[in-house]
Amino acid sequence: MRRCNAKPEQVSETTRSKVLAAANALNFSVSRSAGILKSGRTYRIALLVGSRTIEWFTAEIIAGLNDVLRDAGYDLVIYPIEGLEARDAFFEKLPVRSNADAVFVSSFGISPDEVKRLGTAKIPIIGINTTSEGFDATVGINDKEGIKLIVRHLVKLGHRNLLYLYENFSSTLGFSSHNRIVGFQEACNAIGGLTARTLGVQEGDNILDVAISEMMASDNPPTALCFHQDSQAIPLFFRLQRSGLSIPEDISVTGFDDSTFAKEAELTTVRQRPYDMAVKAAQKALALIEGRPVHEPFETFPVQLQVRGSTAKPRTSPLL
Repeated sequence: MRRCNAKPEQVSETTRSKVLAAANALNFSVSRSAGILKSGRTYRIALLVGSRTIEWFTAEIIAGLNDVLRDAGYDLVIYPIEGLEARDAFFEKLPVRSNADAVFVSSFGISPDEVKRLGTAKIPIIGINTTSEGFDATVGINDKEGIKLIVRHLVKLGHRNLLYLYENFSSTLGFSSHNRIVGFQEACNAIGGLTARTLGVQEGDNILDVAISEMMASDNPPTALCFHQDSQAIPLFFRLQRSGLSIPEDISVTGFDDSTFAKEAELTTVRQRPYDMAVKAAQKALALIEGRPVHEPFETFPVQLQVRGSTAKPRTSPLL
């Protein structure tokens, strides 16, 4: 039988690197598997979001969660929940499968019965900007207060005719941002003397077309448009240029989020910090998983009005 004489010095650096990488990966896999068996954890955490579309808010939430959970050895699994059927299926199966160590619910509400069903899995449930109760911990903002900052700012400038525009969304999911619509109505009613409307745009209709139509076709057009989120407001800047109108000379425009390009577009908006909320949510989840005390389990983050060039005093003459 031939004797194998190991001569590591004769192994090329490329081969050596590949072998070491494979060994490291194998050791990680074995260590991870051993850790799972010993602790009883899956090292997997579920994030429930109310849409298959990953918009700015959800992308920031994912980034914040990942930056904390990845360093702790956890994988984040995203579950789009688009309606009652998908939601019922998730809440029915998770306690049976026991395939997550914690669950984040982002932006939409869940019922007390669903909270109870999740509770049978004996894992932490953390809400991110959700209005539901029964969570082990929550982070979020006051959407009503955010939109009230916008209304007060516009009224202070002299606006008395406001239109709030939003795209209709599923009422069965109970999205927390619905509070912006309620907050707008409450603020306008409290001030009084305003012509203020909310307008929900149906799926398939273009919210920019609706906004321009409301400005051009009305005998008493709004002097300020309040959009449900920045991503709906910013494209209007370019559309109005083609229509011979300008912001804020002809119309004031506001958004909500202070998201990507809001500053560059000079959009007056409300700043929220979903990345920071997600970091705090992840830290609370890890503490709950490990049985450590959570200093502030239910945390409300401040919102801040960002006044920029898209709002000004209303013009004194009609658009047409």
